[in-house]
Amino acid sequence: MKNKSYPYYESHVITDLKDLLSQSVEQHRDKPAFWVKSGKNEPYAPISYLKFGRDVRELGSALLMLGMANKKVAIIGENRYEWAASYMAAAICSEMVVPIDRELPQNDVHSLFNAAEVGCVIYSAKLGDCVRAWNKTQKEPVILINMDIDEDTETEYSIKRVKEKGGALLDSGDSSFDDVVIDPAAPKILLFTSGTTSTPKGVLLSHGNLAANLTNMCKMIAIRLDDIFLSVLPLHHTYECTCGFLCPIYRGASVAYGEGLKQVLSNLKESSATVMLAVPALFETMYRRVWANARKTGKDSKLKTGLKISRLAMRFGIDVRRKLFAELHAMLGGKLRLFISGAAAADPEVSKGFRELGINFLQGYGITECSPIVAVNRDFCYKDNAAGLILPNMDVKLVNKDENGIGEIVCRGGNVMLGYYNNEEATAAAFDDGWFKTGDLAIIDDDGFVIITGREKNVIVTSNGKNIYPEELEYLVSKHLEVSECMVYGEKSEKDQELQICIQVLPDLEYIQEVHGEKTPDEIKKMIEGFISDINKANPLYKYIRNVYLREDEFVKTTTRKIKRYAQTPQQQE
Repeated sequence: MKNKSYPYYESHVITDLKDLLSQSVEQHRDKPAFWVKSGKNEPYAPISYLKFGRDVRELGSALLMLGMANKKVAIIGENRYEWAASYMAAAICSEMVVPIDRELPQNDVHSLFNAAEVGCVIYSAKLGDCVRAWNKTQKEPVILINMDIDEDTETEYSIKRVKEKGGALLDSGDSSFDDVVIDPAAPKILLFTSGTTSTPKGVLLSHGNLAANLTNMCKMIAIRLDDIFLSVLPLHHTYECTCGFLCPIYRGASVAYGEGLKQVLSNLKESSATVMLAVPALFETMYRRVWANARKTGKDSKLKTGLKISRLAMRFGIDVRRKLFAELHAMLGGKLRLFISGAAAADPEVSKGFRELGINFLQGYGITECSPIVAVNRDFCYKDNAAGLILPNMDVKLVNKDENGIGEIVCRGGNVMLGYYNNEEATAAAFDDGWFKTGDLAIIDDDGFVIITGREKNVIVTSNGKNIYPEELEYLVSKHLEVSECMVYGEKSEKDQELQICIQVLPDLEYIQEVHGEKTPDEIKKMIEGFISDINKANPLYKYIRNVYLREDEFVKTTTRKIKRYAQTPQQQE
């Protein structure tokens, strides 16, 4: 751990997103706010803060003209500039903005539209069939705004024409959007949780919630004016929206939109990105690929030697990482300085490994209901096995601690949600005397670092009252490169109905073939059972994994790559 008393960075006060936008536009007028592509294989081109501010004002003015002041506006589509501008405009001038996961099945999208009672949907052409099908079921058709068509049709508006109408209003002296006054404590953002252990709930956030989270998180990590964030995670998710979109705009940095996970490496190069937010699964894949490529090209020994030299040099305060690993940095665009991981616990070996290669790696902990960040590691104060230090101006404590000091995280502060949409029962259950109950389990060490141990709903309780945290065992198993992903759960045996610990494993067939050669399914299962047996021997008897089932297909996941535990059906393959 580095010096825990390292001072906070300064962060300027904002009251709401309109205030954020106006301050950033005023301070950074001609500086790029976004880098976008006009098409595949096209270069990234800048969009200035001044242009972004004008586009938001145009869209907002048009939305008010269309009667959205007292209606909810849903946004659904891939990460793109139009999504960001639409979100900002709707968050300021409509009753509520409702970001929707574009990867949900059509029926689920329709259900969320209905649950939110939206009066307008702004969407990309790829979602057109889904949106139009839903609109046909409505007694009174809602306003549809298509991000991709050039002209209005009988049933939908073109966002291009909507902006033009808004621009004409502004030019004629209409000040309705500029005159909007935001109550920082009012519910203005409706976010549906990803539902890894239950069905989605609608989280109500205010501008004040987001302002508190932005100003406090930016005290923890240095975000520079020349930073370019490559945006790869879905924008509807509060992690990417708050940290990968609103944060760089608040700080005067830039956002470049990626074209998809398969294009991450090429987009890093093309955009000259300096920062990327992602989930552990993506970082682990990238790290594995670094070493796989080194093995294939016979450069793994050279890489290991470079790491030894770098570690020795660092002891004397000499940083030669970028010189020693110049080829790797060139592959990542040459400017990349920081990876930030969230949504699940990162493998300490991966975070340490990237840092030793010259890319700082930090992880944090958050939850949608907290806008989302609760704790984060700092540039010069971090632990790779921890989610980080608690944000300033937040109160966090552990309740119902067990004999190992593991308890549920509860918190309060300006970033904590207002409640769940149309669900008073769930809202009441989520709070205890003003403290929000996260449902996440952790310990807080003597240095104040939060170390997540699992999710309360995932805990397996044995017949003799012992608690087993699936995430702990999953981490030990997934350290083996032969495992692509896994899930630990409890299952009652048919013989005596005793609870047994089981695991489903998706093998990494490509790695197995590369390192071990061709293997039959039975041989692969025997190999995996072998190292699980070694894990068992290092654990107390009640933690033994008794049954191992191999999977052929990936687990069902959320868009942030977290396994939907409630949606899995054990595949018992003999």
